[in-house]
Amino acid sequence: MTRRLLLSYLTVALLVLLCLEVPLGVVYGRVEQQRAARAAEDEAESLAAYAAVSLAGGRAAALDDRVAHCAARIGGQVAVFDAEGGLTASSPPLAPAPARELAARSEVRSALNGRAATDVRTGPVGGGVRGLAAAAPVPLGSSRFGAVRVTLPTEAVHGRVRGVWLTLALVGLLVLTAVAAVAFWLARWTSRPILELERATARLAEGDLAVRATLATSTGPPEVRRLAVTFNETAARLEHLLESQRAFAGEASHQLKTPLAALRLRLDNLEPDVAAHARSGLTAAMTETERLARMVEGLLAMARLDEKAVMRVPVDLDRIAVDRVQTWTPVFEARGCRLALGVEHAGQALAVPGAVEQILDNLLSNALRVSRPGSVVLVDRRCPRPARRGHREHRSPWAELHVIDEGPGMSPEHRERAFDRFWRAPGSTEGGSGLGLSLVQRLAVASGGHAVLEEAAGGGIDAVVRLPSIPSRGGGPGLSRPFQSSWGAAGRWTTIRANAASTT
Repeated sequence: MTRRLLLSYLTVALLVLLCLEVPLGVVYGRVEQQRAARAAEDEAESLAAYAAVSLAGGRAAALDDRVAHCAARIGGQVAVFDAEGGLTASSPPLAPAPARELAARSEVRSALNGRAATDVRTGPVGGGVRGLAAAAPVPLGSSRFGAVRVTLPTEAVHGRVRGVWLTLALVGLLVLTAVAAVAFWLARWTSRPILELERATARLAEGDLAVRATLATSTGPPEVRRLAVTFNETAARLEHLLESQRAFAGEASHQLKTPLAALRLRLDNLEPDVAAHARSGLTAAMTETERLARMVEGLLAMARLDEKAVMRVPVDLDRIAVDRVQTWTPVFEARGCRLALGVEHAGQALAVPGAVEQILDNLLSNALRVSRPGSVVLVDRRCPRPARRGHREHRSPWAELHVIDEGPGMSPEHRERAFDRFWRAPGSTEGGSGLGLSLVQRLAVASGGHAVLEEAAGGGIDAVVRLPSIPSRGGGPGLSRPFQSSWGAAGRWTTIRANAASTT
């Protein structure tokens, strides 16, 4: 921004200087040209008067001396012609042919007719004087005139005009230098607070709520200072609001954990003393207590996630997937379901520490809740696959985790709303808190990825979590040959179901 402002100021200053100095230089050149022409006319008239007296008195030798003296003094050429155009005297001496050529000039013919004339010849570029001659009539009697032609050298005129142009150029350079210094200071004065505001805005967008634009409030144009004050007030209000929200969520969740644990313990202790006809109510109360506890845990997890921006680190998706499958397998078996692990490898990805474990736990918990006895839940991994575009191959930037169930599925509208906080699908099973998928999405986004719900080939839900992949040096492990042949959706699901017993 400083460079653009500086160039703008210099461009305006240069245009102003050109508009002022170019006409000034042209006008001065014309003034010098007119001054030289008047000097030549005065010299020609003076010499014409002397020539008239000398020729009338028969003093040709004196005229020759005066012509030579005048030519030497002005450093030019002097020629005197009689009434017929013959050369009477000249300095330096002229041959007959050049003398006839001079006699044929327009200014000499005008002088022979009794009229003084001036011949100024200028160059085609810039109007510089190339030749300057003046002719004056010499009275030789009744209606008879001779002529005196004086040619002045143009080097002096050129020198003075060049000096003026050089002076104008130096003055313009000094003015541009001064303008550049002032413009640089103005550009820095204007751009520094704006650049600080830009950096502060970028840091605020990255999650640094404590950032403030301090310099911009005390320097720069008034509009920028007011903008900086407004930005600081907005950032402070945003920080206060988010801190209040986090404090409320964290404190409320912490305060609820202890009474919930005590309530669950009391309900467990009541079970032996509850009559058979009231057992259903006790079971429902315990179910709701468990759901409330999960909701509190979800709120705590979200509050911890909002506390600060966590740095993403490389994680091994294959190791985490194997670990979570081994942990959840007994739970699925207790419900009469099967948990299978796909054979493909995903390699490493970037994620918030602990995020992948929480994501899989929430997705597996949801899948178990909607699974019927005898159904299979598949935990699958997908490594980035090269895709050919034109003549080049482009590697996908995402590594994927899939949790595929055989439940009732969801409509497209419900799949879009499933990541909203506290939202539960109509007719969903008891025990859900409505926070699990919201936490999954937030953990995925904090890790640089995202989560979506897609329709599975078997009619259930395919929960897909995409995370930024880390390319392996060796290209990463891929599918084995026998399994690649059944990559189609239906064939893949059939193969997994056939191997589910051995997997679990």
